[in-house]
Amino acid sequence: FPEQILRLFGDSAGKVISDASNAFKTAGMSANDYMNTTITRAAAMINSLGGDTEKAADMMNMSITDMSDNVNKMGTNMQSVQDAYRGFSRGNFTMLDNLALGFAGTKEGMQQLLDKAEELSGVKFDISSYSDIVQAIHTVQEEMGITGTTAKEASETIAGSVGAMKSAWQNLVTGLADGNADIEGLVNNLIGTIVGENGEGGVLNNILPALQRILDSAMQLITTAVPKIVPIVIDLITSNLPDLVKAGMEI
Repeated sequence: FPEQILRLFGDSAGKVISDASNAFKTAGMSANDYMNTTITRAAAMINSLGGDTEKAADMMNMSITDMSDNVNKMGTNMQSVQDAYRGFSRGNFTMLDNLALGFAGTKEGMQQLLDKAEELSGVKFDISSYSDIVQAIHTVQEEMGITGTTAKEASETIAGSVGAMKSAWQNLVTGLADGNADIEGLVNNLIGTIVGENGEGGVLNNILPALQRILDSAMQLITTAVPKIVPIVIDLITSNLPDLVKAGMEI
């Protein structure tokens, strides 16, 4: 993937690779998945920006994060969302409704989304420009409170932090087979997803409160149940003890 990224983005390839290395927490995906997703739409993005590879790298990072945010916030399917964006890069809008943003999967539906984005931002968006479409979707999702969901979940929720940990682990496994990989950095990324940073986030910090709630509930159950159970047990023993002793003596 790095060689393909270099051919597509030239001097801006380093930016793409850097974004890919952080995708485990910003987009909930491994570096390889990030770069593979980038490659499938890079040409359309670069062309729509007149060959500006640096801006294209930024726009690709934004679009991939937007896709992950959409999946996390709207409950959509990642493959369906990726297919929709791939279609947009080819002027096909039939899968716009895959994003669940309230716009029909038609050219007219996409134009309505662009008009809504213009209303929100004051910027005119061109339906023939892939970069304009990506920016318009970002504007609408930001207004709907979708933007930033993935990174927030990776920091604050069990499922999100576990997802980030799995992606960081996948990066490490891939890096072990690469003689040029920054293994120390990959290990630190993995550790960060487990223990968090500055005492916040990470699998452990998100799981511990849940474990505490479970323990508190168990203690409450015991506290409530024991006073009711003990008298019954004592009465049962008291009522049956003579017979038990007699049976024991006979044995």
